[in-house]
Amino acid sequence: MNSDFTLSDRISAFVQLGIRLSNISEDEKISLFQQAENQNPWFTHRSLEHALEGIRVLLDAQSLEKWLAPYALSEPINPKQVGLMLSGNIPAVGFHDILSVVIAGHSACIKLSSQDAALLLWLIQELKRIEPRFSDRIQIEEMLKNKQAYIATGSDNSARYFNYYFGKYPHLIRSNRTSVAILQGNESTADLQALGTDIFDYFGLGCRNVSKVFVKNQGQLTDLLDALESFSWVANHHKYFNNYEYNKSIYLVNCTTHLDNGFLLLRESSDLVSPIGVLFYEVYADQQELKTKLKELDAKIQCVVGNQAVDLPGIIPFGQTQCPQPWDYADGVDTLQFLSDLGQ
Repeated sequence: MNSDFTLSDRISAFVQLGIRLSNISEDEKISLFQQAENQNPWFTHRSLEHALEGIRVLLDAQSLEKWLAPYALSEPINPKQVGLMLSGNIPAVGFHDILSVVIAGHSACIKLSSQDAALLLWLIQELKRIEPRFSDRIQIEEMLKNKQAYIATGSDNSARYFNYYFGKYPHLIRSNRTSVAILQGNESTADLQALGTDIFDYFGLGCRNVSKVFVKNQGQLTDLLDALESFSWVANHHKYFNNYEYNKSIYLVNCTTHLDNGFLLLRESSDLVSPIGVLFYEVYADQQELKTKLKELDAKIQCVVGNQAVDLPGIIPFGQTQCPQPWDYADGVDTLQFLSDLGQ
């Protein structure tokens, strides 16, 4: 590796990539988005636009400096080849792992998901164009054999597979997580509408999407459904609407009690992860019961959403789950600290 390729150089390259995203032409964007949607019909132009904006915010110079400030980052004594197994549930979901690996001074050896290749390939190409020294530090590979460390993200079943194959190496392995919201009954219509973005962005496919709400009483559900009317656009997506209709038919055949606004089903359940087109809810008696429940489920929850009146650490305001900062790590595990320690 080039020892003259400093941390400052790497940060500067990513900042320049963020600026590039701010200045991408409409024609180039349309072409790129079409490629991505052809690979994965869930990746609509709306979703891709949101993903690119999220990356642009992530690469803000001040945000990057704030993120890196707590770490004693220097050039790693023993830079490693880090294998990245990326998931493809939402657009460019693996970008933060790539950013973290190369910012820490290691090489990223990337196994892309077939569902999310076009956008990430374009981002990597642009990064290498901005800073050619990344060419030997970011590689796309089909088989991630003989790497010195691994970061892998997937389903619970995939995680067992990853642990079997990668467990003997330094590793971070992530499995299924989801997000929940807490409604206390004092939420405004604006709060509930903001919650809609946490539910419907990326059609609910991400770990930061809210798949369940905790409510004090079932009367709150009518207000929630009324507030979510502005998200009826999801019904125009054939894959989403097919899922909604399928789950609706199952509930009707089985006489399962549920609420329905024409594009979202609300069903009471103790489970966390709801099917597409469904939002689970659970009634809680008081704050102590809720805290106990959330503590039991902590290993499966990515974000807890609510207003300032919710007495819980790390609560995320309504509408903000899909706007993570660089320091908002998947599974709450400090990826950059893992990579920093890896190089010592």
